[in-house]
Amino acid sequence: MSHVQLYTDGAAKGNPGPGGYGLVLLSGSHRKEYAQGFKNTTNNRMELLAVIKGLELLKKTCTVDVYSDSKYVVDVVEKKWLHNWVKKGFAGKKNVDLWKRFLEVYKLHKVKFHWVKGHNGHPLNERCDELAVWAAENDAVRPDVGFG
Repeated sequence: MSHVQLYTDGAAKGNPGPGGYGLVLLSGSHRKEYAQGFKNTTNNRMELLAVIKGLELLKKTCTVDVYSDSKYVVDVVEKKWLHNWVKKGFAGKKNVDLWKRFLEVYKLHKVKFHWVKGHNGHPLNERCDELAVWAAENDAVRPDVGFG
């Protein structure tokens, strides 16, 4: 099973407002960067969508270390809150469309989340931030269909 490192970040200019996400995938000597923007969304949606998209880009089952500065995303998974949300039918929770999409791709891989402090000089977290901000400012042309 291949090992992949996935670095992610999301951004929104206003919350809600134009937003985007950025990600960097690393596997051995291979590196892939990806970013996408949306007209109207939230920071939390972009943080989660970055993880989803990174996992969706993988072509085979992998062991994945996800690095994110989003306590929202990391804690929901690592503290097993998501399991309880599913049991309760996501009652009162936001971003249900994305959490369901996450669960579909999450189960395909062996995933471990790591929280990194944002805007603290970590080169790959900073690069993901640059990509997310760029996408929010320059690529925010498509609607975030599940938002609103």
